[in-house]
Amino acid sequence: MQMNWQARSQWVLKWVLPAATSLIIGCVLYGTLQWAAGQTDMVAEARQRDLVKLIVSKMQASVAHDQESATVWDDAVRKTDARDLEWLRSNLGEWMQTYFGHDAAIVISADHGRIYEFIAPSDNALTLGDLRLAYEPLADALQKRLAAGDAEGVTDRVLSIGESDLTYVGRRPAIVSVKPIVSDTGDIEQPPGQQNLHVAVRFLDRSFVSEIGADYQFAEMQFSADAPTDPEHSFVPLKSRAGAAIGYFTWRPFRPGANVMEATLPAVGLAAVAIFVAANMFGRAIWRRSARLASSREELQRLASRDPLTGLSNRAHFSTELAARIGAASQNQCHCVLFIDLDRFKAVNDTFGHPTGDKLISLVAQRMNEIMPAALIGRIGGDEFTVLLEEADGQVVDAACARIVQRLRDPFEIDGAHIVIGASVGAALAAGPADPSELTRQADIALYHAKAAGRNTFAKFGGHMDELLRSRRKLEHDLRLALETKSQIETFYQPVYSAEHKSLSSMEALARWKHPEEGFIAPDVFIPIAEEIGLIQEVGAIVLEDACSVMADLPSISMAINASTLELCSDGYPLRVLSRLAKWNIDPTRLEIEITESLAFGGEAHSDRNIAMLRNAGVRIAIDDFGTGYSSFSRVQNVMIDRIKIDKSFIDAVQGDSKPLIEAMINMARAKGLKTTAEGVETNEQSDALVALGCDSLQGFLISRPLARAAIIDLFNGTGKRTLTA
Repeated sequence: MQMNWQARSQWVLKWVLPAATSLIIGCVLYGTLQWAAGQTDMVAEARQRDLVKLIVSKMQASVAHDQESATVWDDAVRKTDARDLEWLRSNLGEWMQTYFGHDAAIVISADHGRIYEFIAPSDNALTLGDLRLAYEPLADALQKRLAAGDAEGVTDRVLSIGESDLTYVGRRPAIVSVKPIVSDTGDIEQPPGQQNLHVAVRFLDRSFVSEIGADYQFAEMQFSADAPTDPEHSFVPLKSRAGAAIGYFTWRPFRPGANVMEATLPAVGLAAVAIFVAANMFGRAIWRRSARLASSREELQRLASRDPLTGLSNRAHFSTELAARIGAASQNQCHCVLFIDLDRFKAVNDTFGHPTGDKLISLVAQRMNEIMPAALIGRIGGDEFTVLLEEADGQVVDAACARIVQRLRDPFEIDGAHIVIGASVGAALAAGPADPSELTRQADIALYHAKAAGRNTFAKFGGHMDELLRSRRKLEHDLRLALETKSQIETFYQPVYSAEHKSLSSMEALARWKHPEEGFIAPDVFIPIAEEIGLIQEVGAIVLEDACSVMADLPSISMAINASTLELCSDGYPLRVLSRLAKWNIDPTRLEIEITESLAFGGEAHSDRNIAMLRNAGVRIAIDDFGTGYSSFSRVQNVMIDRIKIDKSFIDAVQGDSKPLIEAMINMARAKGLKTTAEGVETNEQSDALVALGCDSLQGFLISRPLARAAIIDLFNGTGKRTLTA
């Protein structure tokens, strides 16, 4: 009986349990891969649709831009008025087809009489009636704008106004663009609305679809009058200005997830088999443990001198080797120490996670071994490396540094992600025996100067660098003194206005340093210094205290302050903020804390916990400079925020390429219940465009520059709800 029970137990442990374990794990792996493949295919298909929309939009703008190469021209005005058909054929007709690929070109007079027409040969012959039906509405609209002196949209790149639409010409979909023929010098007087017009037509089917499919590798790309109903094809509607779909671009979408799934299924099966075998052989592995322990001891001894992630020398081993080799160098032997720091590595860690960051560090180490196979290379920190180059003069060092900068700027492919970083390199050279500590210090100073020069470059140590470093140290000393005495750090306030009501809605508190000798020092100079020397919390405390006092004096206004990464990640930050609010009897809902994208999306435990504590108390959270980091709209779904502040770089181009992006940001924020603020508004045109797009608040020099405390209180008390007239 006992033997039967033991046999059954052995059978269960040896066969049933391993089989059940491998089956469960295999099913979990298969389900996970199936879900991941589906998500990947959805993202890839969405990106393809976005690409097709962008291509059509760019082509529509390109046709109008192509026309301006010949329509904004004194000769074009004269030759058109003179009805010089040969000239028109060469410059406004066949040339447009030959050079730009336009399918038709028509020159019409102010009363829409045809002066010249060119139609490229086609299987489906077009009639002038077909063309007239397509361009007449656009020509009428353009003449009205010309007569009214409308110049909206004219910029340094767009030389004249025009009208463009997606429509049918006969039975074929096309881009139809109408531009006026105007003087480029202004020497020719043309009565408004009486200019001759140039019509360009570019068909969107046949060759255009073939070119898109070939250039961007869209499978089975074609134009269809109806949207496909089968799930195997994706499509994008072509919409006219009125919003009506005139047809569809269809293609068989690239589905990387399905391909990966198909390729991975054998591996899942092998994994299940491997799990089964491993479980079956588990008992036999026990006796090998002592052998593995002995092997581990040997490995630990090796790791004592090596970085476990990259296999390079660690800090201790590099320092020992550096001292030994430099100490044994001959008098004429030249050697060099390099300090290498990766640029934008923290952003990669924050965006893609630490596992990806570790893989990136390993790939960087591989590249450096390829660049300098004979050098001693060490990893001394997270993204910091040191190199000893022996028998290296100035030219060899320059070449090595240039190769490092260039190779580390080349993209890295990690798990399907396209990652681009860079590197700053500091170099210190010496001949003969030298002090390794001094050489290391010089390389570190040179690295600092490479970073100060804009990063992604290299610098060699020179005597002048010590003086620059002393200036930096003096700024650090003066900043410490300013914070100790609390006599130089001032808080300025920039008003924020409601876009809807055109009235003062809130303000942002900004730190300013009024140096007794240098005058006002820019925040982008002293804030990084404060962060590096651990004084940013003192700066933030001064700003917070002054901001609370202003809110106490102005009980109806709300306030925004900036929080650095170091502040928000510190354990006591929520308590400091809430205690200051309590001291001044300020409702926490009146305070808004602006954080960076990397803090918002990085998933760092301390910052996430502190943000949650502050929001639970009523404090609002905003993402500053939104859109300039590694954020994506999908990631906003899981972030605890109340407002996004659209970066000035987008506002500068709100009437151009940035408009769709800004509109998408605002729509996304509105869908999530978030408020939006546009930073850096400097012109009336920017203000009007942002109001039209639905932005909630405006901030910038158009409204007001940052003001001192007394001035901001006078502004509020003197005007109350002063409206924005710009």
